[in-house]
Amino acid sequence: MGRWEPDAESRFRAAAIELFGEIGYEHTTVAAIAERAGLTARTFFRYFADKREVLFNGSERLQQTMVDALAQAPAEASAVDAIAAALTSVGDFFDDDRRPFARVRSTVIAANTDLRERELIKLATLSAALAQALRERGVGEPDASLAAEAGIAVFRVAFMQWVSESERRDYVGIVKESLARLRALTAN
Repeated sequence: MGRWEPDAESRFRAAAIELFGEIGYEHTTVAAIAERAGLTARTFFRYFADKREVLFNGSERLQQTMVDALAQAPAEASAVDAIAAALTSVGDFFDDDRRPFARVRSTVIAANTDLRERELIKLATLSAALAQALRERGVGEPDASLAAEAGIAVFRVAFMQWVSESERRDYVGIVKESLARLRALTAN
């Protein structure tokens, strides 16, 4: 193999997700992922710390995109409107090309206790970051934490709808519909 491998990270991700779907997360090794990708295990570790990171890589970028969008929301935006800006800002992360990966990823995480725990930690970290961004906008407590947690609930529900096999709507549309439903629920 040559020293430079084009799109190695994507190749590893595709190989890993195929293997996770075929033989399960627990039975998939880094060596098997590397072999399927046509690369070496040593190269794998240049991109990922371990096989879990194939599933969670990019969460920091997702969080930063959301926090930045929340911070850039109009000054007069309510806390919920600022959260809505954050949630819809990541539509590019959840496009139709990524939906098959996201579907398998979701199934793999749901089937593994350690991965579910890690997913919950990532969501808690995201909620804390959004709450902090709201506090920086002048939203007090407990409102900042309540709005951030409600946003994470909307994110989780919308994401699960988006990855369902029968779903064809785009992520942003589902988020907007979910936010409208939440607003209607809390208005009653």
